[in-house]
Amino acid sequence: MSLDPSRALVYLNSGDDRVLARDRRGYVVRDSGRIPGLDPGGAEFGPDGRYYVTVRRQRTICAMPAALDRDGGTVRTPRLVTDPKLSPLDLKLAPNGNIVVVSEWPFGTPDAVPSVREYDPVTGQLVRVLAPEASVRFRRPRGLRFGPGGRLYCVGQEHVVAFDFGTGGLIGPAVQLPRLNGQALVLLP
Repeated sequence: MSLDPSRALVYLNSGDDRVLARDRRGYVVRDSGRIPGLDPGGAEFGPDGRYYVTVRRQRTICAMPAALDRDGGTVRTPRLVTDPKLSPLDLKLAPNGNIVVVSEWPFGTPDAVPSVREYDPVTGQLVRVLAPEASVRFRRPRGLRFGPGGRLYCVGQEHVVAFDFGTGGLIGPAVQLPRLNGQALVLLP
């Protein structure tokens, strides 16, 4: 779920390959219509007003107009990112305006490599990759959140790891909890 920039609508990524926008009363006021293969994951509005959505099965990110009008059934920017090692799960807009995505490649395999991948929102080019050291044993990354002090947190199986987003360096595990299988992350003040 994401609030639009005016904070009047809540955008939801639906399980039936569509994006919906609901008003404060819960009424659907915008509907992308079914987009075969969308399989939306994490999403957020960018500084250009577009709605950036992870497209999990196609291993990319698309940028949709906020109006969700598809001009004859096509998404305006169907493939913003082309990265063969991207398996996008959650997405956040970084303080520097770039798109940050948590990835597990190849998705769901025992030897999958977790990473946080940063992309330029205009060109879709990979800027850098943040990855924990193998000794941390970070697996199955899912949720992302930016916190105070320029820290980026990523939740996965049995860990929440923290990165110094400015340097890209791993700070280390912020939480270690056996049997944790987090899908989302919220930071409380």
